[in-house]
Amino acid sequence: MDSPATTPDHIIQCEFQDGVAFITLNRPRQYNALSLALLDALHVELDRIQGDANVRVVVIAANGKAFCAGHDLKEMK
Repeated sequence: MDSPATTPDHIIQCEFQDGVAFITLNRPRQYNALSLALLDALHVELDRIQGDANVRVVVIAANGKAFCAGHDLKEMK
């Protein structure tokens, strides 16, 4: 796995390089708050990485000013 991958709505981005998986949260306008869609996409990507014997390290980062503002409170009603 050496090619970048993105989810259909680009909510996360994933790139692989030399045994390292870089997962980037990509909701900068929402300060990368954890929406249900973001959590689902993150689980899918982590499950995919878990099955790859070439990945030795996972780095989780985020685009924008904040790494993660916590849960997206707009979804809690």
